[in-house]
Amino acid sequence: MQQNSVSATYVAAELQARDYRAGHDFGEAARSARKAAVIALSDGQIRAWWNMTFLQAECLLAAGEFEASAEVSGTLVASGSTTPQLQAQVHILRAKACQGAGLLDVAAAEARAATELVQDEADIEVNVTAGLALISALGDSGQLHEAWAESLNLANAISAEVDEQLLGKAYWVIGNVAFLCGKVAEGLYYHELAADTFSPTRNLDVWAKFNKASAAMRLAADVSDADTLRCIERAELATDVIGGSANDYLLLKLNRGHWNFLAGDYAAAVDLLEEIFVEAENPSPQILGEAGLLLGRANASMGNRESAQRHLLKAVEHFEASGAQQRADQAREYLSNEA
Repeated sequence: MQQNSVSATYVAAELQARDYRAGHDFGEAARSARKAAVIALSDGQIRAWWNMTFLQAECLLAAGEFEASAEVSGTLVASGSTTPQLQAQVHILRAKACQGAGLLDVAAAEARAATELVQDEADIEVNVTAGLALISALGDSGQLHEAWAESLNLANAISAEVDEQLLGKAYWVIGNVAFLCGKVAEGLYYHELAADTFSPTRNLDVWAKFNKASAAMRLAADVSDADTLRCIERAELATDVIGGSANDYLLLKLNRGHWNFLAGDYAAAVDLLEEIFVEAENPSPQILGEAGLLLGRANASMGNRESAQRHLLKAVEHFEASGAQQRADQAREYLSNEA
């Protein structure tokens, strides 16, 4: 099909979208990218439409608008009119969006589709990124045996050819799965490798997200040492500098609440964790489940049995809504102890 050249209005919309993204205003970036995509389609520029739609989905994901990101990236999956590498990148993006929305089974299926598209491809970075998305989705959905097997495959596959930031993400995700499997020593080892690889001067956003996530994993394993506190403080400081989505701030609050709980300051933990339910506009069921579980445990430690039961029961519901059956079972276990 003969295509016309892109119009000046398209170029302006694209530049505006990229400027907003560079300034971490992801909501406005998504809106400008959508405008550019519409213009590109009217100009007959299918490739430009594809690029701007992908950018829109990326920005929606960064803004924490997971369902919207999954919907937009789904239009690209349906179009299917590009290379295996680009198709894989769309499946990876949609896997992350579905994971954020609590659709863990769909996320795992999308990530597996990505790995199948690139398993024979020479692009090691796309291969690694697809593997990471699959491992993350499997881990969150409680399929830990499969997630650990994929993690070991990935650990053997990564090499010096991989970009440092991506290498750090690989160590990060492998460490996450190790923690989830109860392999605390391995989790700490891989997260230390990730910490040594990431640089706050190169990408402060990734640095913030890693420290936030590493703190969460350490806390979940009851590791409340000085290194864990440093992770919490680094994440809070970096997020204050660069800003973050509503979800980012909820996760920071969740980490602080968990830290207070492990430190035995149950009242402070309850105060922080209850704020999550008040402030959250569109929280993922996974975050609500984790907050409810901690609220239940903190109230139980304070002797508030009725409140503990109420929060634990809600935690079960939220975990089941997100497909995190293993976490739902753990919440039920605590609930049975309070019956």
